Amino acid sequence: MSDRRIRVTGDPISADEAHAFVADTGAGGTCVFVGTVRGSSEAGEVTGITYEAWDQLAIARLNELADQIFGKWPVRRLAIIHRTGELAVGETSVIVAVSAPHRDDAFEACRHCIDRLKEDVPVWKKEHLVTGESHWVQGS
Repeated sequence: MSDRRIRVTGDPISADEAHAFVADTGAGGTCVFVGTVRGSSEAGEVTGITYEAWDQLAIARLNELADQIFGKWPVRRLAIIHRTGELAVGETSVIVAVSAPHRDDAFEACRHCIDRLKEDVPVWKKEHLVTGESHWVQGS
């Protein structure tokens, strides 16, 4: 589908790629969310995160989410890209980019997308702490 880019990948991901993909002459607003690995959590100082996904189901759920977004907002183009594998602090883990005729629609659709992704898509993260401990994080 030419109006969306959905990808789950072990390779580094780029906000520039997502932003370029959603560019559209009918869009007056574009919103790009970039999620990164932060250096701390409720559990303590973080050294990195491991992301795992059920790729086939994750892609299917992301396409269902895209269908919801296109059905609710007048979105022109949408990119949802999620990284898997070992990520260091500061690396990009997820990107959502949305273009729409008006900024409110772009903001709302982007926020809805990242919130639903975190709840409904089978991607899991394991935090690695400076203490040497690691643990899976629920609902992340």
